[in-house]
Amino acid sequence: MLTEAIEQAAKDAIREGALPEGELPQVILEVPPQKEFGDFATNFAMQSARVFHRNPRQIAEELAKRIEGDWLDHTQIAGPGFLNFYLKGNVLYDSFQKILEAGEAFGNLPKLDHPKIQVEYVSANPTGLLHVGHGRGAAAGSALVNLLRAAGYPVESEYYINDAGNQMNNLARSVNARYLELLGKEVTFPEDGYHGQDIIDTAQRIIDRDGDKYLALSEEERLAIFKDLAYHEKLAILKEDLERFHVTFDNWFSERTLHPDAVRKVVEILKEKGDIYEKEGALWLKSTAYGDDKDRVVIRDNGVPTYLAADIAYHHNKYERGFDRLINIWGADHHGYVCRVKAAMQALGHDPEKLTVLLLQMVSLYRGGELVKMSKRTGQSVTLNELMEEVGTDAARYFFLMRSLDSQLDFDLDLAKKKSNDNPVYYIQYAHARICSIFRQAEETKLALGEAPHLELLTDESEVALIKKIEEYPEEVAKAAADYAPQRIARYSYDLAALFHSFYNKCRIMGVDHDLAEARLALVTVTAHVIRHSLGILGVSAPEHM
Repeated sequence: MLTEAIEQAAKDAIREGALPEGELPQVILEVPPQKEFGDFATNFAMQSARVFHRNPRQIAEELAKRIEGDWLDHTQIAGPGFLNFYLKGNVLYDSFQKILEAGEAFGNLPKLDHPKIQVEYVSANPTGLLHVGHGRGAAAGSALVNLLRAAGYPVESEYYINDAGNQMNNLARSVNARYLELLGKEVTFPEDGYHGQDIIDTAQRIIDRDGDKYLALSEEERLAIFKDLAYHEKLAILKEDLERFHVTFDNWFSERTLHPDAVRKVVEILKEKGDIYEKEGALWLKSTAYGDDKDRVVIRDNGVPTYLAADIAYHHNKYERGFDRLINIWGADHHGYVCRVKAAMQALGHDPEKLTVLLLQMVSLYRGGELVKMSKRTGQSVTLNELMEEVGTDAARYFFLMRSLDSQLDFDLDLAKKKSNDNPVYYIQYAHARICSIFRQAEETKLALGEAPHLELLTDESEVALIKKIEEYPEEVAKAAADYAPQRIARYSYDLAALFHSFYNKCRIMGVDHDLAEARLALVTVTAHVIRHSLGILGVSAPEHM
């Protein structure tokens, strides 16, 4: 309501010539720390000063002239250009009554008439176990999908299985070497092989199931069998770990399906457009013509496609499937890859602006204040499965989502395991468990929520602050979705829990006047729903007992 009023006032001021044309910044509302500064405040005038080339207070004055409604008592301009809003007394409670009536639907924004968005994330090679870096991408991608859906966008999630190319051959050779070693044969381990304990485990499972029967085969035959066996096993374990991490996908897309036809097709299209040339026996994409720093090989001089060729075919396939927006979550080490993929899409006639790549920064694990570099079990990178075993799925997901993707994350394992209010996810979950305890007490004392509780009795500062925070939630969902920022929901859920704990410590529910008790029961009912909804976006559970 208030956000729309501010945006409309700015548009009206532009139309009437009071402000020049310009792209409006996002309206951000805050609840002032002190009641005398109003019910809500915004720094919109200061944020838009560069756009309008006006003094912020002058912008605020133009906005204040044009903001009106039967819900508004008055506005006030403060400091360098803050706009403070004072609502009429009944507005807060009328709005909260509507939230109460919305029930479980509150927080889900209306479905948008918007073309489908695709979010592709994790997409790790099925050659080994997922590590903590993959875990951060998995948490971020799944939370973003949940967030966009809550905001009303049609979304499809996808995992791109890198199951073609040399890494699969290396997988087969690695398993074969471990298979022979375990059967007492001398073998030289492949130079590009995978050294993880999981490869030894795979070879041992083959022996446990089939014995040494593959020794009688030629190496070529054995490699073909081991490639298939290992691939399906690794993919199954990968899916199992992701499901345990509360991550599922609408679609699993196999790179194998692109070879050879889809890859050949895009190369032919680019040739016809004059964007492929031959040099030293290889085929090169003229990516410099589309902003890349150098041209890129797509077909090697031996006729084998590069990884880029498959990625071009894959992204061409995405565009062809009709997605309006493509969101990829990649590791930060892929930052140089973004420009070349976008260049290829532009060369193929697609709009590169429809492709957004979010780059994921590194995760550093700390235990006892010391950096944890390796898994105790394998001596390799710490796996996602090991992290879940140590701190739990909920804590792992929340800690991954506390910071924006483009910031490096220091993950404190000791803090994540704490059963105290120092641990942010425990603090939020404890708020929900406390509310569930209130519900059980209410049931025992026959206190029930009627159709028209006297919400106007909720006048304590802690009650009003909690109501205002709840009323911000749909706007927070919309903004977080627009910014691809699930970390905003993580922060919101923590702030909401803090306000609830303050209310709980100050305001009794049982043993007070019936009407007041019922109004407070309504407040905690909605609070519980919003905590569940926000944690649901993050893929974190809301326990009833702790």
